[in-house]
Amino acid sequence: MRIVNARLLPMEGAPIPCGYLIAEGAKIAALGPMDAAPAAAPGEEILDAEGAFVLPGFVDAHCHIGICGDSTGVEGDDCNEMSEPVTPQLRAIDGVNPFDRCFAEAAAAGVTSVLTGPGSANAIAGQFLAMKTVGRCVDDMAVKGAACMKFALGENPKMTYGEKRETPMTRMATAALIRESLYKARQYGEKLRRAAADGEADPPDYDAALEALLPVLERKLPAHFHAHRADDILTALRIAKEFDLDYVIVHGTDGHRIADILAGEHARVICGPLLTDRSKPELSHQCIENPALLDRAGVETAICTDHPELPVQYLPLSAAMAVRAGMDEDAALRAITITAARIAGIDSRVGSLKPGKDADILVCAAHPLSLDNRLRAVFVDGRRIR
Repeated sequence: MRIVNARLLPMEGAPIPCGYLIAEGAKIAALGPMDAAPAAAPGEEILDAEGAFVLPGFVDAHCHIGICGDSTGVEGDDCNEMSEPVTPQLRAIDGVNPFDRCFAEAAAAGVTSVLTGPGSANAIAGQFLAMKTVGRCVDDMAVKGAACMKFALGENPKMTYGEKRETPMTRMATAALIRESLYKARQYGEKLRRAAADGEADPPDYDAALEALLPVLERKLPAHFHAHRADDILTALRIAKEFDLDYVIVHGTDGHRIADILAGEHARVICGPLLTDRSKPELSHQCIENPALLDRAGVETAICTDHPELPVQYLPLSAAMAVRAGMDEDAALRAITITAARIAGIDSRVGSLKPGKDADILVCAAHPLSLDNRLRAVFVDGRRIR
């Protein structure tokens, strides 16, 4: 498949005012200016963009699509396992319903990749999944079966268990549970290593929760901390330092209040949802300018929908509104493409137009963040789905 006469926005490298892109199977094979395009093969499928914008599919770096069932009530709600506050052994891949109609809405809006997983009721909720939004089998749609481990600070865990008169009822208890779990996992890992080194020593009994935390402690699996309030964000930084975690702040609603600190710590933030009301106390300082202020301070910033808090198809609208609130247009577009993919740890596959990457491609009649834009075509893994 070949796209010609396109205004290419590769997202890594400079725009190409009039260019071509060639996809072979599920991968991008080549792209460049039209005057450097190789001759087309006999029978090759050619799409003339006629000056339309061509860019990579959008990436929503934090949502709950497929795990919070659309229009299904309790039966389809697998977002929060509220039987105990520490459940790192849970895997989103076992809870996502790929037949949820919101996947089709996401793909139709150009959101071709997402990170989805459990909610924030638990101090440690489980593994998120990076996946495509087109397909019938989650295993085939997966980009990374284990993309990150979800932690949550602030109001949600204390409200969930406080109502039951169980731990955690305070922010202190939530942080203590996280620390205790990470410390136990560290000890568990040390016992496993000692047993492996000493053929006669017995390994510890298998513990699914502690096993799930080992790659987090080894920095093989990022820790994504749900945190809105500034003090909760700083608690996440504190815990991440104590255990040397590869971490990301999710939501970061008060991030603009401590943007200089976050920049100094080289923190990464996934902002959103941006287009909602201040529905609870820890959102009292929510402002649409947050991504712009973080980006200007030098914080690597992505934008998410937190679907279903904001429907996933409004990801590009969120980025457009961030531009209206002062964010640089290129930064906002990167925040839902290559920056989002990089923070999500899937930039080797998606987020930019580059040979060897997945052929997730959008053809836009107007600039992708323009409210006048209409998608002329959407490709996922080289297959046209719209």
